[in-house]
Amino acid sequence: MDVLLVEDDLDLVDALGRVLASRGFKPVCCADGHEALAWMRKRNFDAVILDLSLPGLDGLDVLQRMRDLGLRLPVLVVTARASIGERVTGLTLGADDYLTKPFDTEELVARLRALMRRSQGIEDFRCGHLQLDMNQGLFLRSGRPLDIAPRESAMLRALITKPGRPVSKDDLYQAIFGDDASHQSDAIDLLAHRLRKRLAGSGAALLTMRGIGYLLVDELGHDSKDPA
Repeated sequence: MDVLLVEDDLDLVDALGRVLASRGFKPVCCADGHEALAWMRKRNFDAVILDLSLPGLDGLDVLQRMRDLGLRLPVLVVTARASIGERVTGLTLGADDYLTKPFDTEELVARLRALMRRSQGIEDFRCGHLQLDMNQGLFLRSGRPLDIAPRESAMLRALITKPGRPVSKDDLYQAIFGDDASHQSDAIDLLAHRLRKRLAGSGAALLTMRGIGYLLVDELGHDSKDPA
């Protein structure tokens, strides 16, 4: 998943670049509006993270140029400039979502994934009464938001999106922690223990496949995806 990060705060670029890479994204970073447009002309990106206060060419001007050039990409604006007027202008020019600085990186990743899913028209996933809402990027149980921690959510996402198939511990580790090798080998088992408590009464059961990994099964016999 190729993402263009347009931000002139080098410390923020470094931090976000590492977070995005650890979540499976391939970020390309630039600090100037003109450079951003040049990148968009020569490479196909899945999404753009765009600051508004840029040297050379303002973020709102970048949005206008993208529209004029027919560049239809999901755009997540991250900015300290969050007045209603600027939000309306940005959304009118083609921004898909706004995130006000300072922000939590987990929220940024969740919003970015949601934008990319909407742009690709991906359907929701279900297991029992459990639903992964692909538009909002959250889990629902019987239509209500499921209280779940970010790492538990990452593990559950990796399981529910592979219906009927066991997921290895290595794949689960990558989905949850990325390239961070500092966690203990039993971290997946501990998360699985917590997930089973979260899933109680949901009609979805987490099974241990010895020597393989974990499998999420639908105890109610529903399809794993929403009907078209």
